[in-house]
Amino acid sequence: MTKPQTHQNRGITARFLDQPYLLLILAPLFWGGNLVAAKMVTGEIDPFLLLASRCVLATLFILPFSISHLRQDWAVVRKSWPILMAYGAVGYAFFNVLLYVGLQTTSGINAAIVQAALPMMILGANFIIFRVRARFAQIIGVLLAIFGVLVTATHGNPLRVLTLDVNLGDGFVILACISYMAYTLGLRFRPKMHLMSFMAVSFAGAAITGLIMLALFGGGLGAIASLGSASTAVWLVIIYIAIFPSMVSQIAYARGVELVGANRAAPTHNLIPVFGTLGSVLILGESLQPYHFIAAGIIIGGIVLAEWAARQKA
Repeated sequence: MTKPQTHQNRGITARFLDQPYLLLILAPLFWGGNLVAAKMVTGEIDPFLLLASRCVLATLFILPFSISHLRQDWAVVRKSWPILMAYGAVGYAFFNVLLYVGLQTTSGINAAIVQAALPMMILGANFIIFRVRARFAQIIGVLLAIFGVLVTATHGNPLRVLTLDVNLGDGFVILACISYMAYTLGLRFRPKMHLMSFMAVSFAGAAITGLIMLALFGGGLGAIASLGSASTAVWLVIIYIAIFPSMVSQIAYARGVELVGANRAAPTHNLIPVFGTLGSVLILGESLQPYHFIAAGIIIGGIVLAEWAARQKA
């Protein structure tokens, strides 16, 4: 575990970066705010234009902070740029565009609850694909979490899945989670380099992917001109999602892991749906339905069971 470095005349930023639990709360707060922000401008901006705007702006924002690291890692970047850009395409572009498209026809609460099962989906995929050892109770926890997603996607009636009667928006959010699951599994093959270098190149990949998807599915690149007449709310959302969920959360979480270790940091991912649900209720004015509580209870039960099993001695 890395201990905070001590310096004389430490600035506010340095002291802030030595507060692991504050960092590990802010990261899921901003990630949860991503879906709330996107839901706020549903109908005002095309989801593909929202994605492209976010990715391009995020890339431009991060470049000045990463140039020195890119110079040091240039040999690795030059050798591995296709896979680095693929991380951005899958983990940032595909995940977010599927989430934004899904939010056109589902609630922020539903999207948040579906995302709650993501850690369990990753655990299950690790077991199936990489044969990562898992206890029987962990497997049951994964199955419970997935069942909770089905309860959410079928609005409290899982039997509807037999007739493929699933809310389309929830289906897109599930696909978004599968995309991020693939990104997470792929991180084990990430080239060794500084985090800022990785983020800069992967964000560039996300930006290119976002522009391609805008050209193919979002009305063409000419749609960018419509941003000139966009509302203040749309611009505030674009700026927020380009900076905070994209860059600040990534750095905060990485630093938090550096300070307290991955095992102690990982459970904070469970705060993402908490903040997403709270934001949907408090900011968007959405209401909780009985099936939300049932689904959340099932998913939380699965998470608790899996976490308990993971802490038992082998």
